[in-house]
Amino acid sequence: MRISQLFGKTQRELPAEADTASHQLLLRAGMIRQIAAGVYSYLPLALRALNKIENIIRDEMDKAGGQELMMPVLQPLELWQQTGRHGALGQILFTLKDRRDRQLAMGPTHEEVITELVKYNVQSYRDLPQLLYQIQTKFRDEPRPRAGLVRAREFAMKDLYSFDADEAGLDISYEKMRVAYQNIFDRCGLPTVLVEADSGAIGGKESKEFMLVTDSGEDEIIHCSCGYAANTEKAASAKSIAHSEELLPIEEVATPGKATIEEVADFLKVPHSRTLKAVFYVADKNFVFGVIRGDLEVNETKLKNALHCTDLRMATEDEVKEAGLVPGAASPVGIKDIQIIADDSVSSGTNFIAGGNKPATHIKNVNYPRDFKADIITDIAKARAGDTCPRCGGKLASSCSLELGHIFKLGTFYSAKLGASFIDKDGQSKPIIMGCYGIGPSRLLAAIIEHHHDDKGIIWPASVAPYQIHLCPLYREGSKVAEVTEKLYADLTAAGLEVLLDDRQESPGVKFNDADLLGIPFRVTISPRSLEKNSIEVKRRSEKQAELVGVEEAVSKLRELVG
Repeated sequence: MRISQLFGKTQRELPAEADTASHQLLLRAGMIRQIAAGVYSYLPLALRALNKIENIIRDEMDKAGGQELMMPVLQPLELWQQTGRHGALGQILFTLKDRRDRQLAMGPTHEEVITELVKYNVQSYRDLPQLLYQIQTKFRDEPRPRAGLVRAREFAMKDLYSFDADEAGLDISYEKMRVAYQNIFDRCGLPTVLVEADSGAIGGKESKEFMLVTDSGEDEIIHCSCGYAANTEKAASAKSIAHSEELLPIEEVATPGKATIEEVADFLKVPHSRTLKAVFYVADKNFVFGVIRGDLEVNETKLKNALHCTDLRMATEDEVKEAGLVPGAASPVGIKDIQIIADDSVSSGTNFIAGGNKPATHIKNVNYPRDFKADIITDIAKARAGDTCPRCGGKLASSCSLELGHIFKLGTFYSAKLGASFIDKDGQSKPIIMGCYGIGPSRLLAAIIEHHHDDKGIIWPASVAPYQIHLCPLYREGSKVAEVTEKLYADLTAAGLEVLLDDRQESPGVKFNDADLLGIPFRVTISPRSLEKNSIEVKRRSEKQAELVGVEEAVSKLRELVG
């Protein structure tokens, strides 16, 4: 391809709307163009790289036994209603009506559709296992599209679904996908951390994410040197016993003007860990009283999962008062007819200080379960850097990260709801055991650039680069540069190498800057000076030094370097 004919122009200025390296560089390199918030066109260079990423994914899926198919973007909303996910996804789900007033959804994912498809094609255990995948466009009405291709509203997704007769089969499929995913990221030049994750609206009993540690990541992972790692939605910590002493009788104490944990703890000269924090939520329109130790914070994902609710939000002050509670001085002691959920930290200590359920009053020596009961007691606390590792007792750390892939053990969540069953060896009808496994190729495109760039531009790994060689002739009238360039371009192309030829009449500075920006793995410079030695100059994008290669050896040498 000749740059003079290439569709897409490079930019010198940093785009004002871009706040991550990948977004800036994709725009500056003329690879993508936004048409609406979170909606992009892929220009030829980006599409070439995207196609290579997708081909790597296809190769690994096929090696693992996957079969590629294609499912529709438009899905009957009633399928989502059958599984209950139309509510769980909320406004992220794009919906529309056809001319006959039938409700449709634009697929953000395809669990419902693939389950319905398998339902009519699998009858017996002999039809299992199955690994079915597609690479297709997905639609999610993200409230805050950001970072270009990292969080878009229209994006490419590879989703594979496994179907097995039993849990042992699911374990095998899950492990196949874990290995295949690791191979994909390795081939794309992306080091990943495998972390425990929350399953979210996808459902299921277990899931893991492949995360790229990067300062521009929108996620946070909690990890330990022992190998424990989880995203913040799932991460746990070992909660030490804050204090332990003989249980004392409840004692009321005046706390004028003190409402927050900080104010009360300072006033009574106790650490935050000796207080109980009251937090109030509305879960699917039901008022919920939450209790957690004062030195901890509520993890709302854990809370939502524990309550098995679809919608969760903080209660307003008016709602708290309507429930008969006193903001700033509430405690679970003596509370009736309100659902109470407590973090298990309330049992990690004795003689806590809690609200007195009347203004400017707190009570000392509150103990669980002597003085109050909870409908649910479980871990609803955020794990934080510096906390104790639940696995080894070491100190937890945190890192910003970007999710690259997510694998789920779904079990029978979808098959049972949609009636996808099979006849087992004993003639019994059973729901199919499912798993699902997602990678966003367009997000991988952005992640590769986030990880492989410098202050000059992109540094493509050879496996996914739009082209392998950037041919950069420095034309001068009367020289043989044009003649040698055209022959080398033809010979390299005939040898099966992918060549981008900068045939523009531009200065060396402009050409070199664009070559660095575009990030093709090898830059080949042909200049009057190099031709004086009957040579060309070959430079890896990732290295500073170049080497001279004889013109006659150029094709064989470049074939060797490209590999």
